Amino acid sequence: MEIQFLGGATEVGRLGMLLRESSETLLFDYGMLPRDPPQYPMKAPPVDRVFVSHSHLDHSGMVPWLCGRHDTEVILTPPTANVADLLQEDSLKVANAEGYDAPFDESDIDATRRNTRTVDFGDNIDAGPLQVTLHSAGHIPGAAMFEVNGSQTTVFTGDLHTLTTDLVKGARPVPCDTLVIESTYAGRNHPDRLKTQHEFLEKIRSVNNRGGIALIPAFAVGRTQDMLLTLAAGKFDVWLDGMGKKVNNIYMDHPEYLRSAKKLREAMNRVQVVRSERGSRQALEADAIVTTSGMLDGGPIIRYLQAVRDDPRSAILLTGYQVEGSNGRRLMDEGFVELDGADVKIRCEWQKFDFSAHAGHDDLVRFIDGCDPQRVVLMHGDHREALAEVLEGREVLLPVEGQRYTL
Repeated sequence: MEIQFLGGATEVGRLGMLLRESSETLLFDYGMLPRDPPQYPMKAPPVDRVFVSHSHLDHSGMVPWLCGRHDTEVILTPPTANVADLLQEDSLKVANAEGYDAPFDESDIDATRRNTRTVDFGDNIDAGPLQVTLHSAGHIPGAAMFEVNGSQTTVFTGDLHTLTTDLVKGARPVPCDTLVIESTYAGRNHPDRLKTQHEFLEKIRSVNNRGGIALIPAFAVGRTQDMLLTLAAGKFDVWLDGMGKKVNNIYMDHPEYLRSAKKLREAMNRVQVVRSERGSRQALEADAIVTTSGMLDGGPIIRYLQAVRDDPRSAILLTGYQVEGSNGRRLMDEGFVELDGADVKIRCEWQKFDFSAHAGHDDLVRFIDGCDPQRVVLMHGDHREALAEVLEGREVLLPVEGQRYTL
């Protein structure tokens, strides 16, 4: 068995891993980095099947390119299929709006839809001499790990979260010979989740008590739903804007992938939804606004940033990772963001909260021990050495993009 990374080995994002066994070649994930400009993985050769772990663009964003050129079958869970389709359409619109040369077009997205095969956790897929089984990876609803059985057992995690949250149940170890595992938070642990939620709600109360509004940028996929569930405990007047509205409906169509569809429905029913320009003005009278984009780079968040940027009573509460070069990262590092082509000083308060949907360092170590592999392949991270040095008694591989490795 041989593996080769086309992207996402030495960095977080644009992940793609080829796996070859006899005459069979499989691809696991094929994503892009939605930066400015976007970054893409190496070009994939013709493959019969691509297994998509989840819908985030750094794992699914280049699948239309693959289908449009190689007529590849796409295997993923139903919520992943629906949300990935939404994000791929949106990335095409963003490319056109920003003047980028998009790597695929609408016909490639149509090819992806025709080639999509949805499967559920526990299903087995025959792939030549290999059999692939899906397991829950936690992370977001529908996120899957892939257990590949052939001459040996190999598990590819995609993005992984072992903690059970209000939104999804955490991943459980899968015994294997080789574990190909993400290492986004190698060397770093997350603060206690319940403590973070408490501090987050208290910060909103503090902002409201001084007459301000809490602006909550959130990724449409996973984080928006997480925020609605968290905010439900605070009994705030909350408005929701952006793509998260559509993602909510997709997840409610697939309740079996949620920890509690009832609780998410109740949380959704507690918020007001922005449906018009008038609604966006009304939202500015609320306690909090949850909206995309999570990195302040576009979408409805820009309108609300313009409204609160000079108000010292209000606050921007960041809830996710801020990629280098994004407006969110610039806010954290410099106190500026780009609005309408100009650098603008943000004078309202800002604070970042760790609601990560990735396993922290100690969680990764426990998960690896639970899988008990002979070999660990660390991918999707830029601090992999911090994890590698504590994995005693196991062969550890730190792959680089483009190089082939025999397992």
